[in-house]
Amino acid sequence: MVRKPYLAGGAEFAALYGVKRLQVSQWISRDGTLDYRYAKIISGSPYWLLDFARRFGETTPRPRQLNEAELARLEAEQSPGRWVSEVSQLPPLVGQAELVELFRLPSSALLRNTVKSGRFRPADYTLSGSPIWLLEPVVDDVPALQAGARAVDWSMDEKVLAALRDGTYDGPGSKIIPRGRAASRPGE
Repeated sequence: MVRKPYLAGGAEFAALYGVKRLQVSQWISRDGTLDYRYAKIISGSPYWLLDFARRFGETTPRPRQLNEAELARLEAEQSPGRWVSEVSQLPPLVGQAELVELFRLPSSALLRNTVKSGRFRPADYTLSGSPIWLLEPVVDDVPALQAGARAVDWSMDEKVLAALRDGTYDGPGSKIIPRGRAASRPGE
């Protein structure tokens, strides 16, 4: 079994410090206490290294108390896992947006339905309510997926695959798209 790296999405990060999820966004946008150096952007959302998240409270101007029980829950939920201290150590990870591009699917609904039916491998993570997969097991499953397909050929875009593997992917899902009031401010 693959030992996946421990990660935390916005909801998990908030739970680690006993704050509302909006507070995590404010740490990023208002005071710059938190940034994306220790995060991987997947399907337009940040996912931080759990190693960074657990130490974050010690690095703030006003130290924050880590919820050890929540940390233990996240570790258990993602086990067997491994601690990673640099984003460059992460294996290629993908969410729905990247998979839609990889397989040239007409919509994410097709992917969701295929996952729900059991024909596509279950997500390796569900963080902040979003599914995330390790790329290589998905690639390994493609022949079986293609053999059982009726309407979709599940062929991969080799350029997208190469970019996902080497960390240069800049297609849909690779950037955070502002929502709410931040989306209406020009120039940001």
